[in-house]
Amino acid sequence: MSRKIPRSADNDYSAEIIAERQAFIERETPAKLDHTRQFSFDPTVMEGNIENMFGVAQVPIGLAGPLLVDGEHAQGEFFVPMATVEGTMLASYNRGMRVIRESGGVKTTVSAVVMQRAPVFVFEDARAARDFVLWLDVNFERIKAVAETTTSVGKLNEIEHYHVHHMVYTRFDYSTGDAAGQNMTSRATFVACEWINKEYEALKHYSLSGNFDTEKKTSSVNLLKGRGRRVTAELTIPREVVQRNLRMTPEQMQYGQGLSTLGSFLTSSSSNAAHPANGLAALYLATGQDIANIGESNQCTIYSKVTRGGDYFFSVTLPALIVATYGGGTALPTQRECLEIMDCYGQDKAQKLAEIAAGLVVAGELSLGAASRVDPETRANDWVDAHERLGRNR
Repeated sequence: MSRKIPRSADNDYSAEIIAERQAFIERETPAKLDHTRQFSFDPTVMEGNIENMFGVAQVPIGLAGPLLVDGEHAQGEFFVPMATVEGTMLASYNRGMRVIRESGGVKTTVSAVVMQRAPVFVFEDARAARDFVLWLDVNFERIKAVAETTTSVGKLNEIEHYHVHHMVYTRFDYSTGDAAGQNMTSRATFVACEWINKEYEALKHYSLSGNFDTEKKTSSVNLLKGRGRRVTAELTIPREVVQRNLRMTPEQMQYGQGLSTLGSFLTSSSSNAAHPANGLAALYLATGQDIANIGESNQCTIYSKVTRGGDYFFSVTLPALIVATYGGGTALPTQRECLEIMDCYGQDKAQKLAEIAAGLVVAGELSLGAASRVDPETRANDWVDAHERLGRNR
């Protein structure tokens, strides 16, 4: 009997072909599918999101909040759905959100929106490559017009160029509306590159991705130039709020952040934060984001200080936060419900979701930053103690 995974050329999302795959798995592997075979939605809605579907992964979803956000797009209190199997995490984020509420909210600002595809162009020698850079600048409007024929939403705003040897690495920078935009920018850039290939005779060849877009990984170029949405979340926490909720003084918080920043420098990390990926991954999983985008989205920098009045100022900038409220996995039934909890489903909501996500990161950083301290009298540690009590599934 064939060990080839069953597929249907007519409808690969029908109940019949899914049942065939389930039977195939139980026949060919040690598994008995008591749980993954159960789901509540029409599997045909999965077309375009997955191949060879046989069931679903049921990841627990918890609720954190309310998170008080003072943004330009997100205003007020939000309950945040988070999908995770890590015990203590939501409890920790809830503590951070309490600090934010008692401080009057976290102020959020989206300062840039950009998504790239980054082709590399190869020439006979460096002089020919240099001349191409000049040609790109002169012909930007023509290239922009060609690229934008492929999309009603995407807009080509800039072509960055970096001349190295006889090659030119570029980043075609687009705005993409409420979609994350990776597929949108790939199509638009391919059409533009084919036009360039015909127009510019000195071009030997090109690759649609020279890996300079640094998709799904952190990079120095994203830290400076951005990818997705660049968002800053900041607040000043009154001294008594720090002491009551985090059981530390602002000076102790600042000292700990200084140690963390030095450790990041010594390890050549591109982030001096503690764990932005935790909250973002849980939010992404719940709301139908491309979870692999955590690779670049978790990159961030933290700036903090004790104010002259003795309070604690804390700020996070996420330069490459990739979120969508339209397209991709956001319309799938459970993911849509999670977006609707925050009123973030559909068009004109991506900036709002980005601001909520940035506020979520602040909550997690504040809580874990305080939890890592050892109490000098009891020698207890909140981080270890909380995981011992809440986070070990025995």
